[in-house]
Amino acid sequence: MFCLCVFLQLAALERQIFDFLGFQWAPILGNFLQIIVVILGLFGTIQFRPRYIVVYTVWTALWVTWNVFIICFYLEVGGLSKETDLMTFNISMHRSWWREHGPGCIRRVVRPSSPGVLEDYSYVSVTGCIIDFQYLEVIHSAIQILLSV
Repeated sequence: MFCLCVFLQLAALERQIFDFLGFQWAPILGNFLQIIVVILGLFGTIQFRPRYIVVYTVWTALWVTWNVFIICFYLEVGGLSKETDLMTFNISMHRSWWREHGPGCIRRVVRPSSPGVLEDYSYVSVTGCIIDFQYLEVIHSAIQILLSV
């Protein structure tokens, strides 16, 4: 049980870092709660606190549901679209960090040539990715589901 909790913590922490890099606020909140509840679940198991174990069990069901939603979101199942700002609570235009920094991706920044456009605004062209960012996000969620089950 202890080793599994350590793997859950490490996987959640790794995912938290990449979600912070992409300013994805909804997953950041979920990952933070996952880290806290795994600590509580581990404490409840070691101390045999039934309430903590129940909280951990309920949270695990919610966590699996959240990760299934993430998979559906990035695979655009139903009416979901990965191009929306849903993961950032419609606060910003940031996307998955993997979109521009995936394995093998070549990132090229093109500055706007129009005089009325802000200087710090730029278009990013990404080519040559070995695996598309949405599949990396799906893999992350699938690993979270496998570790939770």
